[in-house]
Parts: sequence; structure tokens; C-alpha cells
Amino acid sequence: QVQLVESGGGLVQPGGSLRLSCAASGSIFRTNDMGWYRQAPGKQRELVASISGGSTRYADSVKGRFTISRDNAKNTVYLQMNSLQPEDTAVYYCNQGIWDRTMHFRDYWGQGTQVTVSS
Repeated sequence: QVQLVESGGGLVQPGGSLRLSCAASGSIFRTNDMGWYRQAPGKQRELVASISGGSTRYADSVKGRFTISRDNAKNTVYLQMNSLQPEDTAVYYCNQGIWDRTMHFRDYWGQGTQVTVSS
């Protein structure tokens, strides 16, 4: 059994910063790709950033403002969000592709954390 727990969301003023964390726990053998997605009201879930090995990828809308990183020893992925704007308001979900100790692979999702950017 593997679980992902997110933390770090909240309310912030435009121009502010937040750091999201997503820690996996349980019967983990190895984690492959990790990523952050977001879903705003009335919109589809979209990829914000992903990290695979040492390579990162970002949505055009967050390039230069958001940074994704990972700590493999802690099975944790982070999203540092700077210069936040109202259009960044959404529920943010983390995703990790995990091999468990029975050598089964699947994508796991966090519970989602609300990020609201408003003055």
C-alpha cells in the first residue's frame, strides 16, 4: 500500500510564494517520474511541471516562476511557486509513478491542495 500526502497550499497575495510538498510512504521500491498538475474551477486538469531523473518540464504559463525538485531518499517531490498570480488559483495534485515492493507499477495521486492567489 502506497500513499501520497500533499502539504503547503493556502491563500497568498499576488506576487507571493508558496512551496508544495508531496511525500510518498508505504511499500515503495522505487519512484520514477514525478509531477504536479492543477485544476481550476470549470477547467480540465493540466500538467504544471514534471521531473524525470534530472530532466524537468514546465507548462509555458509557469516557466521562470515555478521550480520542481525531488528528494529521492524521502520519496518527496516539491513545487516552489514564486510570483504567483490569480490565474494560478487551482487545486494542485501531485503524481508519482511508483514501483512497489511486489514489483507492481502504477501512478499514484495526492489528495489535492488548494492554492488561492487573491488580494
